[in-house]
Amino acid sequence: MPEVLVICTANICRSPVAEAVLRSRLEERGTDLPGDREWRVTSGGTLAFPGYGAAEHSAAVMAELGFDLSGHRSQSVDERRMAAVSLVLCMEPGHKRMLQAEFPHHRHKVYLLTEMVGEERAVEDPIGGPRAGYERMVDEVLELVERGLPRIIELATRGA
Repeated sequence: MPEVLVICTANICRSPVAEAVLRSRLEERGTDLPGDREWRVTSGGTLAFPGYGAAEHSAAVMAELGFDLSGHRSQSVDERRMAAVSLVLCMEPGHKRMLQAEFPHHRHKVYLLTEMVGEERAVEDPIGGPRAGYERMVDEVLELVERGLPRIIELATRGA
């Protein structure tokens, strides 16, 4: 079963949004996915304190779009989680470098979310800022997942 792990810093802002959007898009594809396989999407943080809910503005903006982040609880990344997944999608180049250095034998499956659309840049972290920053981040994540879904499926299927 292909499993995708989405990473940000604290696992309360960007990665819960990307996790929910990617899970939804994969569910929409359903039996059109390669091999009619079941997929799993989770998220984590490079510096996460376990057990925190999604950021208030992330949850509110997503709720307006029909996504429920109320059950989200932050998690950190460890060897067990890295070994279990077929693809890791990071929000910032620093996350990618950190995971590749800490887990060198999994470096081949660590990418930036923006790399799925042929770019190499960060998805900006709106934490602590106004709601408008969260709205921009959600819009960006929606667009990146939509455009990058074929590449995500290709990489995750290859690593499964």
